[in-house]
Amino acid sequence: MILSARDVAVTFGRQTRAVDGVNLDLVKGEIVALVGESGCGKTTLARSLLGLVRPSRGVISFEGSPLEYSTRRLKAYRSQVQLILQDPLGALNPRHTVYDAVAEGVRIHGIPGDEKQLVSAALARVGLRPPEQFFLRYPHELSGGQRQRVVIAGALILQPRVLIADEPVSSLDASVRGEILSLLLRLREELQLTVLVVTHDLGLAWNVADRVAVMYLGRIVECGPASEVLTNPQHPYTKALMSVVPDVSQKDAIVLQGEAPDASRIPAGCRFHPRCPVAIDQCRTTMIPILVGSEGHEVACLLKGKS
Repeated sequence: MILSARDVAVTFGRQTRAVDGVNLDLVKGEIVALVGESGCGKTTLARSLLGLVRPSRGVISFEGSPLEYSTRRLKAYRSQVQLILQDPLGALNPRHTVYDAVAEGVRIHGIPGDEKQLVSAALARVGLRPPEQFFLRYPHELSGGQRQRVVIAGALILQPRVLIADEPVSSLDASVRGEILSLLLRLREELQLTVLVVTHDLGLAWNVADRVAVMYLGRIVECGPASEVLTNPQHPYTKALMSVVPDVSQKDAIVLQGEAPDASRIPAGCRFHPRCPVAIDQCRTTMIPILVGSEGHEVACLLKGKS
């Protein structure tokens, strides 16, 4: 296990439980898709895994050692666990050239070696060739796909072990999304990277993920191999998400009832029951055990497999 969360909770204020008792393991060389609607807590969990948000409870561990939050320890950790943001234009300083954007991590972390060679190698690895032609260009002079490649190059130059990609293709044109996803798959193979992709799109997970973790209102409700979770979803929430994925589901869309998730008003019992199309009385009163991550197909539901 290269990166793991154990009983991780993140609370804002007195009542908002953005993440509420999550267990999740990332294994070396795999791509895990963390999927859920906006507001479910997936970005907050990702920020906890990055060390940007300190959990209110629980432990984040990297290579078996609990994450330490001193400035020096976090700096070393963040060279190994890098973030790729969904908006490459917002992630890049408009006043910095491509060269400076990619070289920034080398300068901050004091990476040894010839800076120009390191920048050239990082740009070439993400498909910006010849790299020297991009050195003096600014973000506004690049296409969306090129900007995202620059962001990825800036992460790779530190030789990280883990990439956490938050909606990495949501701001890109459909024609470019496939190129960036193919790039992530190639980099995973070449560098034995571990990748956590945070997304609302189960179709994206279908294309790239080895495992899928489905999150709802602060908790993971289903987790397992992508081939199982996406072809044989067991939780009613996962079934609803899958029912609206184009070219994947052959069933009619499942319309969720009630309001969208609100982390400041978590219902008793199963937290999905107000919107669940198959909920029974027991769902309204019985607390569903927190899903424990494992290599199996885990589901936090009293009615596992029923629809």
